[in-house]
Amino acid sequence: MECSDAEYVALGGEGSSPKLEKTRKVSIIPLIFLIFYEVSGGPFGVEDTVRAAGPFLALIGFLVFPFIWSVPEALITAEMATMFPENGGYVVWVSSALGPYWGFQLGWMKWLSGVIDNALYPVLFLDYLKSAIPALGGGFPRIIAVLVLVLVLTYMNYRGLTIVGWAAILLGIFTLLPFMVMGIIAIPRIKPTRWLMVDLKNVKWGLYLNTLFWNLNYWDSISTLAGEVDNC
Repeated sequence: MECSDAEYVALGGEGSSPKLEKTRKVSIIPLIFLIFYEVSGGPFGVEDTVRAAGPFLALIGFLVFPFIWSVPEALITAEMATMFPENGGYVVWVSSALGPYWGFQLGWMKWLSGVIDNALYPVLFLDYLKSAIPALGGGFPRIIAVLVLVLVLTYMNYRGLTIVGWAAILLGIFTLLPFMVMGIIAIPRIKPTRWLMVDLKNVKWGLYLNTLFWNLNYWDSISTLAGEVDNC
């Protein structure tokens, strides 16, 4: 792919930020893992889908829901981020279409949603890790572990997107590796007949649909980094 010589004029006509022009751009591999973490962050929460609706509906949901929601959202994000290649993403889109007031409202609501959502991930991560380190199951050690995770992630965000991108690669490998190992170990015990189990009378539709949406949403979040993505 060739680099474009066209200069994008940011919203308001000021042009690109000199600070962003000097910032190291994020390449394709870190970007992929950043998208991975923005959307799901790993196969966490899948068990809730199975518990709410059974194996069959859980499999159907993860196969069908992406085509109903995830793919259209990802395509819209790619198109709009290409049209507005600057940090801010959806805030810039709405501000351009409806004015700065509604852009601010959207940014505030997305920030509030992100604060609530991101608070779940350290807890989910420790819930999986406590099977190997029981001390992290509760009490003072768990509090310290949560604080350490928050401080480390905060520091990486402070250092900039480049280090966050490469850290996302390492964390992605670290997160997925145990599931890959467990998947290989489970191969001899696979019973496809269990995949068809479903009890429509006892399906918790609210938990089922909310968990699917939570696992497969937030593709638009990566648009807020568009100004720091390498176009070459």
